[in-house]
Amino acid sequence: MAIAIHDGIELHYDLEGAGDPLVLIHGAQSDRSVFEPLMPALTGGFQVLRFDQRGSGQSSKPDHPYSIAMLADDTAALMEQVGFARAHVFGVSMGGMIAQELALGHPERVRTLTIGCSTAGGPRAIALEETALGAYSTDELPAAERARALAETIFTQPFLDAHPEVVEGLTKAREAAPIDVAAFSRRMDAARAHDTFDRLSQIRCPTLVITGKDDAIIAWENSRLIAEQLSDARLVVLEPAGHGFWIEQPERSIEALLHFLGEQAGA
Repeated sequence: MAIAIHDGIELHYDLEGAGDPLVLIHGAQSDRSVFEPLMPALTGGFQVLRFDQRGSGQSSKPDHPYSIAMLADDTAALMEQVGFARAHVFGVSMGGMIAQELALGHPERVRTLTIGCSTAGGPRAIALEETALGAYSTDELPAAERARALAETIFTQPFLDAHPEVVEGLTKAREAAPIDVAAFSRRMDAARAHDTFDRLSQIRCPTLVITGKDDAIIAWENSRLIAEQLSDARLVVLEPAGHGFWIEQPERSIEALLHFLGEQAGA
């Protein structure tokens, strides 16, 4: 683990593996550890940068207004500090929103774009499911309550039935690193204000849009809407899989991602 400073903010990050640069961008209430299931398959062929965003994990958690563009600027600054002039970029959920803004605001930094379980936002997006609201509450909640609500929202029930250890793991993670509700509230405000729909056509890099068909947080049709607005995009919908598709379907997720990135080799 290392620390970079940007705009007075500490950003904690890991840089692992060897090969083409690849940046992983996590979602609203997670941190860089959420990509752990993918790391063994990625670090053999890529130098992987994963980090805790402003307001998340071990990074600074200032209580001031955030925006998705601000978080994209943080990402670009961190890329520069670690020597990534240009990289493949993979963001999930809110990280997919940040990835969109990164490709729009810093196109020279983005070699390819992978947008996972995300949305373009705005009035034409399919709204957040009501059942998801409890899992993303900005109230103070006991670790076990928040972990169970999150697990039951981001995963399909058959997956949870087969993997009861998931809730226990999430609970332990929340106990070890409780959500900072002030910073999380700022992050959720930024996510709610996100809207790239009318600008997506400006993204020119090859893009993979991937999601789970059973996503109860960001309906899979939002991924279809994103792909339809892009000039060079393909859509992959995994089933069965919920919002945490890369955890439920790690092999198929890796297969889709590596196939896509492999096609861009030398580009």
